[in-house]
Amino acid sequence: MDMAPYITAFVTLFVVIDPIGLAPIFIALTPGRTAVQRNRIGLRAVVIAAILLTLFGLAGEAILHGIGISISAFRIAGGILLLLTALDMLFERRTERREGQAHDDTVDDDPSVFPLATPLLAGPGSLATMILLAGQQPGWAHLVMIHLVMLSVLAIAIVLFHLATPIAGVLGRTGTMVVTRLLGMLLAALSVQFVIDGLKGSGLF
Repeated sequence: MDMAPYITAFVTLFVVIDPIGLAPIFIALTPGRTAVQRNRIGLRAVVIAAILLTLFGLAGEAILHGIGISISAFRIAGGILLLLTALDMLFERRTERREGQAHDDTVDDDPSVFPLATPLLAGPGSLATMILLAGQQPGWAHLVMIHLVMLSVLAIAIVLFHLATPIAGVLGRTGTMVVTRLLGMLLAALSVQFVIDGLKGSGLF
């Protein structure tokens, strides 16, 4: 079996998902969490992302076409959702909500599904990439290899999430706040790029 296409697929998914870039974002989205809580959130996010990416790798194009949604529209929606998260990070609304909920065990402010699993891990770019990679060659052997490549990238992500607590300890509260603001700006820019890419692909401009 020629491994070159799968090495290319790994590099492509690694760049699109960017687990290294997501590690500090994971810290920023989980302030005040213990190591055990962070590990649970990270594992849950990766499992959900793996399910979504597998679903889109197997039947993504058919699903979107079946309900009349284009990849461009999917990118725009993901960009808007990501922008809302970036605004929360920039203005500390997530921190304020968490501090207000500190003694309320009935309130769950869990970022594992949104925005970690989607749109950060399984975002418009990675979902579209899975559709494209899966369609490169016919046959189940190719599909299995593409999904193993995807799982290997997510495995790297969960290892980096596991290291988030020691990194946060080094940064301290002030350092984490600075990183949160900076990454909020970067996330805002990324969300705008998603929208721009979606508008370009839609043919409106």
